[in-house]
Amino acid sequence: MSGPSVLLDLLGGVALLVFATRMVKAGILGAFEPALRGLLRRAGGNRISALLGGVGAAAALQSSTAAALLTVSFAERGLLTVAAGLAVMLGADIGSTLVVQALSVDLTALVPVLLLAGVLLLGGRAEKTRQVGRIAVGLGLLILALRLVIGASLPLRESPALDAVLAAVAGEPLVGLLLAAGLTWLVHSSVAVILLVMSLAATGVLGVEPALALVLGANVGSGFIPLMLSLKAAPQVRRILVGNLAFRALGAALALAALPLATPHLGHLGADPARVVANAHTGFNLALALLFLPFTGVAARLLALALPAPAAPPSPARPVHLADDALDRPGRALGAATREVMRLADLVEAMLRDAILAFEAEPRLSTADIARRDNDVDALQEEIKLYLARLMRQPLDEADARRCFDLIVFTTNLEHVGDIIDKGLMLLAEKKSRQHLAFSETGWREIQALHRLVLDQLRLAVTVFVTQDEAMARDLVAHKDEIRTLERQAIQSHLTRLRDGTPASIESSSVHLDVIRDLKRINGHVATVAYPILERAGVLAGSRLRSV
Repeated sequence: MSGPSVLLDLLGGVALLVFATRMVKAGILGAFEPALRGLLRRAGGNRISALLGGVGAAAALQSSTAAALLTVSFAERGLLTVAAGLAVMLGADIGSTLVVQALSVDLTALVPVLLLAGVLLLGGRAEKTRQVGRIAVGLGLLILALRLVIGASLPLRESPALDAVLAAVAGEPLVGLLLAAGLTWLVHSSVAVILLVMSLAATGVLGVEPALALVLGANVGSGFIPLMLSLKAAPQVRRILVGNLAFRALGAALALAALPLATPHLGHLGADPARVVANAHTGFNLALALLFLPFTGVAARLLALALPAPAAPPSPARPVHLADDALDRPGRALGAATREVMRLADLVEAMLRDAILAFEAEPRLSTADIARRDNDVDALQEEIKLYLARLMRQPLDEADARRCFDLIVFTTNLEHVGDIIDKGLMLLAEKKSRQHLAFSETGWREIQALHRLVLDQLRLAVTVFVTQDEAMARDLVAHKDEIRTLERQAIQSHLTRLRDGTPASIESSSVHLDVIRDLKRINGHVATVAYPILERAGVLAGSRLRSV
């Protein structure tokens, strides 16, 4: 067989190997991503559970990179500390080796079964069934690809060109390490590269010692992949990924230096060269975990110094009062969260106050400005919610737990008000401007009056929430009923103008009625803050229906 033909067969097998690995990963994510996310979320409590969570996630996904990206999503939201993230990554490195161990056994007999079962499942109605079918087909192709690589590499044992390359790798293990690291980055899969090295070792094309140098390089290269994919991520994310890469690089440097001393003892790892490669890969990552797991806390502090958070310009969306060191003192943390909620309420109040300006004959407010403010509201509300979620993991008494719940509900209602302003009122303002509509004088005064009352309601709601005053809570609910009456009167007045044929009312009717509707919706969200107070006081009726 000619050299080009052999190379083409080998590259085809490698391409199928990479494709099958990605297919299995995609199927597992599609079928089991919520369960894997839950596993990682629960694993962040301590180093051991974080390590085991990483092992489970990477073993299921057949990829430490995929597990790293899941870990990143939790770190970005503040649900995982840097120390816990580093422990998860050490576990993910071990988990990915379990896949290599499983595939180091000859599973060729399973290929027809996996392919047949997978194709049948791909025709299923349920999405999860189809994803399981994708996993089965991917595993079948993965085993088949390994056979193709082994078969294509057999003639390479007599290739002078390959002998020269392998001689360079054997003479300079560092060259092999760098070569494998670059190849791993290129195909974005350390598992695929390790399986390729195993195949070459199994056929005698590659000696055991240079194969182990390539294994070390694949481990280093897999640390680059998530880091390169997250260069613009938050500082805490980059600290986890840089720390993971540093662990791998330092471990690989130590292992590479010890490789000549370890070579005489490699026979203890197994008689089969492929098994030696798989066992060395697993042993290396177990050694990394044993060496670095006790120092994840120290590493996290050093990474915080090496990668400080950049100085950001002041932003309304950035929390001012939420301090992590207060989370173990619920009273202080609740006070900080309450002050942050007041900032959120101020942002929403300013949005509602200014929203009316967009409906003037010459609008003095752009919808883009309101959209920017709504983004700030959404971001700050998310920060408050996540802070309170972390607080609720602590043991809380009944009063503190109820206060946490009330804060989350109030922030959610404030965020809903912001959405109604941005995605409701501002769209109506744009429509009014685009179609050159005008309210009648009476209709405009009615909208302004209703807007002032709803704005007053929002201000009262904030006061009620802070003071928990029962009398003011009663006033808030009473004013809600007054606004409902005013809304009905405004609609009736508008319908009367339509009947009388007022031109401005006829042209702007849909916008006019929708503005009233949205103001009423805002009032409904605002008034809900009073109900828990009145319910605890025992003065809230169970239903507005009249008994018969």
